[in-house]
Amino acid sequence: MTRFGSTNGLVSPKTSSPDIRRDDGTSIKPGPPYKLQFKQRRQLTETVMRRMMNRTVMFQFNQTGTSHTPSQNSSRAPDLAVSLNGPYLAAELTIAFLSTVGNLLVCAAVGLNRKLQTVTNYFLVSLAVADICVGAVAIPCAILTDAGLPRHSFYPCLLMLSLLIMFTQSSIFSLLAVAVERYVAIFMPFRYQVLMTSCNALMVILTTWLLAFLIGLVPLMGWHKTPPDSGYCFFVSVVDMTYMVYFNFFACVLAPLVIMFVIYARIFVEVKRQLRRIKSEQSGRAEGRMHREIKTATTLFLVLFLFTVCWIPLHIINCFLLLCPHCAVPLELLLTAIILSHANSAVNPFLYAFTMAPFKETFKTMFLCCRTAAARDAGQ
Repeated sequence: MTRFGSTNGLVSPKTSSPDIRRDDGTSIKPGPPYKLQFKQRRQLTETVMRRMMNRTVMFQFNQTGTSHTPSQNSSRAPDLAVSLNGPYLAAELTIAFLSTVGNLLVCAAVGLNRKLQTVTNYFLVSLAVADICVGAVAIPCAILTDAGLPRHSFYPCLLMLSLLIMFTQSSIFSLLAVAVERYVAIFMPFRYQVLMTSCNALMVILTTWLLAFLIGLVPLMGWHKTPPDSGYCFFVSVVDMTYMVYFNFFACVLAPLVIMFVIYARIFVEVKRQLRRIKSEQSGRAEGRMHREIKTATTLFLVLFLFTVCWIPLHIINCFLLLCPHCAVPLELLLTAIILSHANSAVNPFLYAFTMAPFKETFKTMFLCCRTAAARDAGQ
């Protein structure tokens, strides 16, 4: 009968047992198994289990990327991390560029074209600003935390991770504001001009950003995990999954999404009903207005649908990690969910360009002006 030693694999039973060190540096001398006291056996078991868990966490991917903690005794670990993070990094940088540039164009289009300066589009600008923040701030923070940075700076780390949550929450509230605005336009058309003024829209936007700021900073207020001994800034090591699942997902994401789907369902039913009534009355002008309302509601519902498709998979994985902490999540699945959630910030400008004629014409005009200015400068 043989057992493992600490030097070259196998030693004979007569060889003295190596010391097993606890995490605090003190040693346990195991000795023969039948001589181990109960306390020593418990300490030995806890030490071995803790080290097994640490090895599992080292190869576990966190919510902001494929975070690997390289082993200090392994020269291959850094190479492994680079090979795995390379495609993820390229995808994140591409999404960050498209999200920032595309949503800046949305904001510029609304600012330059007076026909686009409506209450609905003000809320879409708020959504675009949140997506710009995702591309310019949140994704770089996600890349840093993917590398475990900043290390040994717990509260800056927590602040960076809170920003990721805050911008997502701002997007959800902006979508909710758009849905409510469309609901008022369809169900209370005579009070719309009184309720949905530019001043009121600005107040709603400021309120949504304030609520998103407070919800995102909840981890900084104390709802977080104990700072890890390694000092690495990984999402799953810092942010409490009970906060992410029960508070952030169920209360702040899922509930608004359900409300928005109900609102759009009622809008489509009401618009169809009004269209049937208008056709029976043969009112062409009112019918044209209803068709425009249907087209606008369809585009905005598509924005909501894409947001749901992009973000729900990652939240489901969070639920899975909380309810089954020892279950393994496939690498490809987790990477896809992370990239998909960030990619949502780059989708909306393309959606506006293809489905909303005023945005499409304004984008064309802006590009033509840029080409004309570039040609003029080249001619001079």
